[in-house]
Amino acid sequence: MTIDRLYENDIAQSRDLDDRGSAVDPARWPDVAARPESVTARIRGRAAEALFRRATAGLPPDAPRMIVHDEDALFRRVGTAGLIGFGESYMAGEWTADDLVATLTPLAQRIADIVPAALQRLRPIILPSHPRDEENSLANTRSNISRHYDLSNDLFASFLDETMTYSSAHFGSDDAAAHADWDDLADAQRAKIDRLLDQAGVESGTRLLEIGTGWGELAVRAAERGAVVRSITLSHEQQAAARRRATSAGLADRIRVDLADYRSIDGDYDAVVSVEMVEAVGRDYWGDYFATINRVLAPGGRAAIQAITMPHDRVLASTGTYTWVHKYIFPGGQIPSEQALRHAAAVSGLTPTYAESFGLHYAKTLELWRERFSAHRDRVAELGFDDTFVRMWTFYLAYSEAGFASRYLDVWHLVYTKGAGR
Repeated sequence: MTIDRLYENDIAQSRDLDDRGSAVDPARWPDVAARPESVTARIRGRAAEALFRRATAGLPPDAPRMIVHDEDALFRRVGTAGLIGFGESYMAGEWTADDLVATLTPLAQRIADIVPAALQRLRPIILPSHPRDEENSLANTRSNISRHYDLSNDLFASFLDETMTYSSAHFGSDDAAAHADWDDLADAQRAKIDRLLDQAGVESGTRLLEIGTGWGELAVRAAERGAVVRSITLSHEQQAAARRRATSAGLADRIRVDLADYRSIDGDYDAVVSVEMVEAVGRDYWGDYFATINRVLAPGGRAAIQAITMPHDRVLASTGTYTWVHKYIFPGGQIPSEQALRHAAAVSGLTPTYAESFGLHYAKTLELWRERFSAHRDRVAELGFDDTFVRMWTFYLAYSEAGFASRYLDVWHLVYTKGAGR
């Protein structure tokens, strides 16, 4: 990644105007609209610039370009708020990129080394801490989920495929994923769901609990097998959409969609399936999540989980860190490591019986979503979302894609079995 500074008299000004967008609404985006101007921000900005240039110094000269429109604002934001400031600077249009994913991928690869270890220990003192009202307690979880999943069903429909599945697809192989296009996505999502249902042993008569409904595709496919499905969500929008899909498919008598926290669930189930839900639980509650699964599973029952993971050392290093993703995308969440999930499941009494990672499939899934989102930018605007929101979601999708493309992030299918004893 090379850093180019472009000023008002540069020819790139007009070329990048669409990416830079319009002025930021201070009422809607106060922290994005506010440019750091204090003496402290200026001092921290100089330190941040030195660290940033150190981190990118070894990149080849033909690396993707990061185009900085307002250098002072970018580095002051980074110095004041770390990666939160980096993302807010993009939202403010203070920097752009010829290829955003390619620009972010080397940073994802070097994330553990960008800040020297000695300075990382100062993180709790220097950078913002996680707000207590975003902790995923029973009191807070519903509002955390609502802030993301209740934005608008039409928004998600603008970039998801016809299955409305908001999780990684499975294309069959890494090579197939690399060569996939939009027309392959819906079938790859159905294949992913069928793999999970097979792994959980879902068949006619199975009593299935789904933790995290999405928009109902998994529940419908399970009911089509003859399963009796109870699906739980904390999103009003998703509950309504999933109920409509069940009714439209003629399966309302087999699918029950409840607005409920996973910790409040009772009953006995032959199988549990949960797709990319554990990331929203929060580190303090991973044990509760697996304990709930163990409690409701019948003896010999299986749980099939799709989970995003990060390296275990980064889980430990980032404990308590408040991130851009927390602030703007997923409040209260925490990506676990496969090791952490294995430990939490073992403590609950569940036995691991299968594990498969397929992170490159998620990179492709996100690439297809990002391209679709960009193509439907006008439709998103018609829904009432402004240019700053569009830049925010563009950054979120690209940032996530870079994480999987760099292999910093991974995604797993994990299967656990409950023993014969209660």
